[in-house]
Amino acid sequence: MLREQFANIILLIRQSQANALKAVNTELVNLYWQVGEYISKQVAGAAWGEKTVDELAEYISNRHPEIKGFNRRGLYRMKQFYEIYCNSSIVSPLVTQLQSSENQPVKIVSTLSTQFNLSDIRNTLLAKISWSHHGLIIQEKLLTANCKL
Repeated sequence: MLREQFANIILLIRQSQANALKAVNTELVNLYWQVGEYISKQVAGAAWGEKTVDELAEYISNRHPEIKGFNRRGLYRMKQFYEIYCNSSIVSPLVTQLQSSENQPVKIVSTLSTQFNLSDIRNTLLAKISWSHHGLIIQEKLLTANCKL
């Protein structure tokens, strides 16, 4: 009897740990989106040149060595992440736009730009996917784009 009760406590602990990992992933993906958006807009608006991203990576590395993942490669990956998805239509867990016709079932679809509140993507499908999986998607997208050239 006690073992079963103890096992229930272990289940609660494991569930809470899994929820904490999901919350951390959501925050990281949201941060990476915001950094990517900022960099993309600075470069697109000609406020920054490509070398400025390298300078940012060096600045973070030199002044804040405890902050990992914001090297040149990581920053460009965040920029790519933003640029790949910023104008895409995706199926979303948020009901932001209903499209239907008499002959077709209702679809819940929205563009990412309608889901954001000040570049916050915490409540979108994007934030539910792990960063490592986004890395694979970005890599595949870039390979596909290079094959079409």
